[in-house]
Amino acid sequence: MRKWNFCAGPAVISEHVLAEVKEELLEWGDSGMSIMEMSHRSSIYDEVATTAKQDFIDLLNIPDSHDVLFLQGGATQQFATVPMNFGHIKKKADYVLSGTWSKKAISEASKILEVNTIASSEDKNFSYAPDPKNWNLSEESAYVHYCPNETIQGVAIHDVPDLEKPLVADMSSVILSEPMDVSKFSLIYAGAQKNIGPAGLTMVIAEKSFMEADNPDLPNILRYSKHAESDSMLNTPPTFGWYMAGKVFKWIKKSGGLEFFKEQNHTKAQTLYTYIDNSSFYSNPVNIENRSIMNIPFILADKNLDSVFLKECEEEGLLNLKGHRSVGGMRASIYNAMPVEGVNQLVDFMKVFEAKHG
Repeated sequence: MRKWNFCAGPAVISEHVLAEVKEELLEWGDSGMSIMEMSHRSSIYDEVATTAKQDFIDLLNIPDSHDVLFLQGGATQQFATVPMNFGHIKKKADYVLSGTWSKKAISEASKILEVNTIASSEDKNFSYAPDPKNWNLSEESAYVHYCPNETIQGVAIHDVPDLEKPLVADMSSVILSEPMDVSKFSLIYAGAQKNIGPAGLTMVIAEKSFMEADNPDLPNILRYSKHAESDSMLNTPPTFGWYMAGKVFKWIKKSGGLEFFKEQNHTKAQTLYTYIDNSSFYSNPVNIENRSIMNIPFILADKNLDSVFLKECEEEGLLNLKGHRSVGGMRASIYNAMPVEGVNQLVDFMKVFEAKHG
């Protein structure tokens, strides 16, 4: 039996997917070679890539107005690539500051264009998310950028803001966790290593008309439109990550799609939050309406017990529950591949630990 991995990323991958990949690792079909050994331009790999892309489009019901890119560099590269592509339009962009990752995005964008921080929750240590109704939008800005789910603080903006401006979102830790209306976004990016597959792949969903306005003075490798023209094969893509993502997309489809995972994810989160809220030993610092469904931080009443808690967790097969070094405490990341059973076992352990030390 595998242990329960609550890591924020690289994160848990479905055991079904891992077993399938294991079976295929030495040879893909009758090709005589591993999927990792074959050319990305071969007819065999082209079918793998095309199928994965279509499954992703099907899962999110992505309209024809948008295209999907399979890129490298992670979300961190997108912090710079987005303003490089679109900052030339108005030399200014609006950013929402709701946690560590949006703060990093602002820092990178500030090197390229003028950033207007239109809302911030830093005043209360990112324990809530700024309400979109109160965002102070600029009159002149190329786009609005926000992070719907802050992985580190466990803070979420659940409703997509309805804006008249191009909307850009870092969805690294929330993509594929539930259905969403892609048409409301001009660009979505997401590192794959949380809800999709192994690190090294970055998903981008971009509105075609938005991409057409990218900066023509950039090198092609940095332009979204050029990657789109080349079907994400302007250079050698992360072929193994793309292949594994395709396996995950098939698994999500077979499991019941995003509606199934929405229900399961909310059940898992509610189970853990309910126990924390009814405990005097554990607490969650985030405003209830802004609590993440994917990443749940919690604090022990006595921080001197943190190391004991983590040690006993590992002994029970509950892994990677240490909170991010910047905030401390604990954090349980419960992405799609974490079953309800894993969360139930965590809660059972927390009850025993509280009875022993509370």
